[in-house]
Amino acid sequence: MTTTTTDQTTTTEVVDQLDAPADEAQATDAPEDAETFPREYVVKLRDENAKYRQRAGQTDDLARRLHLELVRGTGRLADATDLPFDDAHLADAGALTAAVDALLTSKPHLASRRPSGNIGQGASVVADTLSLSGLLRGNAR
Repeated sequence: MTTTTTDQTTTTEVVDQLDAPADEAQATDAPEDAETFPREYVVKLRDENAKYRQRAGQTDDLARRLHLELVRGTGRLADATDLPFDDAHLADAGALTAAVDALLTSKPHLASRRPSGNIGQGASVVADTLSLSGLLRGNAR
């Protein structure tokens, strides 16, 4: 029976030792001087951050639209969306021109097919001397 008493005493000591570190761990996990912010302040910061994220998204959209119009303004590509977006093209016109040149070198079929120069149609020097009043008077060439 002496063995049982010793076992109970040992068991009680082990349980006491297991409980002690748990109390110490709780004390270190929740310090009394921990900073917490009021809910209103946190909500205000989150709303402000959401506003800035939305504004940044709009800026990205505007930058893509500007890039598209700059490429379209060169008139060298049949479809301005063929040149992928790059921020460097917005800051440096030389970079945009170089990118269009490189694209047209590697894929010449993307070039604009708009005719330019005198192709035998439209306004010409002869059309400038011809007038309606001259036709009615019979002074036509």
